[in-house]
Amino acid sequence: MSHETREDASTAAPEPQLSETARIARDLIRIDTTNRGGGDAEPERPAAEYVAAYLRELGLDPRIIESQPGRASVVARVPGADPSLPALVLHGHLDVVPADPANWSVDPFAGVVKDGMLWGRGAVDMKDMDAMILTAVAALLRAGELPRREVILAFFADEENGGVFGSHYLVRHHPELFAGARTAISEVGGYSIDVAGTRAYLVQTGEKALDWIRLRARGTAAHGSRQWDDNAVTRLAEAIAALGRHEWPLLLCDTTRELIDELATILGEDPREVTPDELVLRLGKGGGFIQASLRTTSNPTVLSAGYKHNVIPDTAEALVDVRPLPGRQEEVLAEIQRIVGPDIEIESVHSDIGLEVPFSGELVEAMTASLRRADPEARVLPYLLSGGTDNKALSSLGISGYGFAPLRLPAELDFPGMFHGVDERVPLDALDFGHGVLLDLLRSY
Repeated sequence: MSHETREDASTAAPEPQLSETARIARDLIRIDTTNRGGGDAEPERPAAEYVAAYLRELGLDPRIIESQPGRASVVARVPGADPSLPALVLHGHLDVVPADPANWSVDPFAGVVKDGMLWGRGAVDMKDMDAMILTAVAALLRAGELPRREVILAFFADEENGGVFGSHYLVRHHPELFAGARTAISEVGGYSIDVAGTRAYLVQTGEKALDWIRLRARGTAAHGSRQWDDNAVTRLAEAIAALGRHEWPLLLCDTTRELIDELATILGEDPREVTPDELVLRLGKGGGFIQASLRTTSNPTVLSAGYKHNVIPDTAEALVDVRPLPGRQEEVLAEIQRIVGPDIEIESVHSDIGLEVPFSGELVEAMTASLRRADPEARVLPYLLSGGTDNKALSSLGISGYGFAPLRLPAELDFPGMFHGVDERVPLDALDFGHGVLLDLLRSY
């Protein structure tokens, strides 16, 4: 789509009256915090300053911490009505993945409001949740109330790069910021999907492990006109094709087994007669994240080799995004080595653990109750996130993390498909729904 036809803030229709939650989400979208990975990012500092200023107006004492110049996270504590209870970490991230404006129907950093939705990079992942967190806390404090337990608010930098300059940095260098916490809530869960006409909310109770690896093939450099068998590019291409086409086997964990059983019940199927893949495909767009939670995935994402058309290079490299199921990293990497062959070097670029926590206990009961008070028709199901969140870093401090960014969504909206996608958008009424659910949860949990 050309720049002339793309809608931006200057050409869009006048904005309707926005709720405070929608306004804050819009403002955050308009702060470009693009994270290209590997330390290459637009600094989160301006967004951190915005968040900190809002928290100060509520009478809180936020602390901005930089891991590198401009790579800023914000942490603040909200006292609880019952000091004897363990604290809750309520966290989001301030960075977003890149967005190519040429592919969008709106300016991805203009915070356009149209068709009853807020559009822009971060509308789904996850400046919407950042705004919901802020206004839920604000509603409590402005009413002269406190949350039931102490709440540690955290808005991290660098989540889209694995949290190297954000959550992992803070956990490693400032663990005292999270002292007293036992549970955490963040993305990616709490949103609704349509299951054969039944609205069900997915609460994330686990997430896959992460291994970003580099494959390297070596050969001998030569003139491009030669007949040459020792070609690094050919060797790498064969390895990448084998890995990219590899079909990882179905493997259920506690979370996915419980989810499949619940889906079978809603759909009126016998899980012994219908495969998990078949059940998930029945969800249509709602199954976007779920299908990848049933097995390991390994997707080649970047290729690099050579420097001149007539020179055969001696090295060729590829980046691969590997997402093993929790507890399966070593065996998956061993299998990848078998697939690509012994002559291909495997280098770890970034690795992080998988997580799985029970779909039971006081926090799960409180999240479920808050959802059902807002939506009495709600069915609440556990699921395993195919990606990862900053809960990985917090788990090293003994903090159990869940994904709960509650949004009641239209059945036809492909919400999972908009994570890191084009024309990212969230309904305005879903933002207000999430604000209300989080506010209820802070009062009850």
